[in-house]
Amino acid sequence: MYTCASCTIHACKDPEHKDMPKNCPMRQEALVEEAKAEYQKPEVQKFFVTSSEIEHDGYCQWPRLKETMVFCKRMGYKKIGLGFCIGFAKEARIVADLFRNEGFTVVSAVCKSGGVDKTEAGIPDEKKLKPGQYEAMCNPILQAKLLNEQKTDFNIALGLCVGHDSLFYQYSEARVTTLVVKDRVLAHNPVGAIYCADGYFKNRLKVEEYLSGSRKQDRPPRICFHKRKHMGGGILCG
Repeated sequence: MYTCASCTIHACKDPEHKDMPKNCPMRQEALVEEAKAEYQKPEVQKFFVTSSEIEHDGYCQWPRLKETMVFCKRMGYKKIGLGFCIGFAKEARIVADLFRNEGFTVVSAVCKSGGVDKTEAGIPDEKKLKPGQYEAMCNPILQAKLLNEQKTDFNIALGLCVGHDSLFYQYSEARVTTLVVKDRVLAHNPVGAIYCADGYFKNRLKVEEYLSGSRKQDRPPRICFHKRKHMGGGILCG
């Protein structure tokens, strides 16, 4: 089993690959060579090299949005698909306009496409945000199929729910990149919970009590704006 997330050596970054742990993936020479061969395929090589050049050219200079637009330009894409959450309707409009201003054709599909009630897909009524009422489900499979039907060159995922994004990737015929991930609690900045895992969110990230789905939700964290001599702006309070 590979445990790269726990590794402190990172022999993979060393040109001589010194001090490899016993379970280091670098020891899987056949797989390493197999992967290297994939990069030689013309359709893979252009895609990979272009993305790597973007890393170099915009390193610590370009936001991900600009990286995405430049990448699409260099790849020669003309028609861009945008699969977005309805909660990001304003952001999707801005993104679509920015891409159009750069000469792209933008095809967009909102998550509620199809207008299918959640219960039709097997979601219990009590798991609706408002039980007893019509509630359109997120429909990532239809989003992907709509973009497939339009024959987009490249697709962008913007704010799709956890798991729904996975289905969007699976059913999309064009390659997909994620521009924004959704986190309703942390202003769509999920890495914030990682940074606070040993602090404010220490007791908020345990999952066992929620596996049954019966426990009530936690009280949402309060955003407090404490004005202190040595601290500016707001801090997240537990």
